Amino acid sequence: ADIPVIPDLEEVQEEDLAMQVAAPPSVQVNRVLTYHDLDKDLMKYAAFQTLDGEVDLKLLTKILAPEHELREDDVSWDWDQLFTEVSSELVTEWDLGQSERED
Repeated sequence: ADIPVIPDLEEVQEEDLAMQVAAPPSVQVNRVLTYHDLDKDLMKYAAFQTLDGEVDLKLLTKILAPEHELREDDVSWDWDQLFTEVSSELVTEWDLGQSERED
């Protein structure tokens, strides 16, 4: 009497899942900090100037490069040109190594 029975397809009620839409997740979006904000926070809070309460990071924070020195323009790469340049450099190095071994 307690044997499970697999239902027939006619007995199963088909649901139209195509018309059902899942509710979007509710996520709080926080503002992404800019480099300028991060720099100000780094100098303002003493908590960022020590690591684990033991390592003093003050010297490091003084010599960090400013954002304008780190910014680089985006350069698009052409695969064929890049491959040719790298291949040429490798062949040149290999030829120099061969000529040094012969000498």
